[in-house]
Amino acid sequence: MALLTAATLAACSDPSHSAAVDHTRGVPPSGQTAPATSAASATPVSPAGLPGVGPAATARIPADTDQVLLVTGQARDSSTATAALYQRTQQGWRPAAAPWPAHNALNGWTDDHHVGDLRSPIGVFTLSDAGGLLADPGTKLPYHQSPGFTIGGDGFDGEPLTGSFDYVVAIDYNRISGRSPLDPSEPLGTGKGGGIWVHVDHGGPTHGCVSLSKDDMAALLRALDPEQHPVIVMGDAASLSR
Repeated sequence: MALLTAATLAACSDPSHSAAVDHTRGVPPSGQTAPATSAASATPVSPAGLPGVGPAATARIPADTDQVLLVTGQARDSSTATAALYQRTQQGWRPAAAPWPAHNALNGWTDDHHVGDLRSPIGVFTLSDAGGLLADPGTKLPYHQSPGFTIGGDGFDGEPLTGSFDYVVAIDYNRISGRSPLDPSEPLGTGKGGGIWVHVDHGGPTHGCVSLSKDDMAALLRALDPEQHPVIVMGDAASLSR
């Protein structure tokens, strides 16, 4: 892939609420005895967790997060994945949309991302800022439209990269939230890489980002709500299950 900017886009552009209780409901008329409650019906039901996500990643999801974009890679060294948006409810996590096919980095996933490893970072990261070459499709996230999102060249499979940055959501890996996705700051150092985004799929692997179809990206942007403190939980299936 051809570089869009020298530093900013290296990873991708270079190939407690309770339900109200009605205390009068179920009270028997005077003189009658209430039916016995079985032990099974009295057993509390655990809230539904995110499918395939184990205790390590679950513990990293902030308590005030009510939206999760779950990206599950096919395998540690695979560049194909599935993305799904989940909403926290009183019953636990529930899907907010049908699953979306996705790509990740050419060489798969890593717990220790570095520049040039062609792997996407595994972890839980906040989603704070968006932008793109095209106009805001209706997101509630801060949106930075700029010609700086223009990209050309070819991907790993020879596919054109044009339009890949029509819509992007910055993944808060080695970046400062509250700034444009184009901001080049890398607080962990340049060696840890940066410019990790969710962006428009170009039909092949990325350098570190996650990519969705253009329609799915627009839907994601319209769904994400900063008041729900959205995060992305991302990694291969085996790693996420830990």
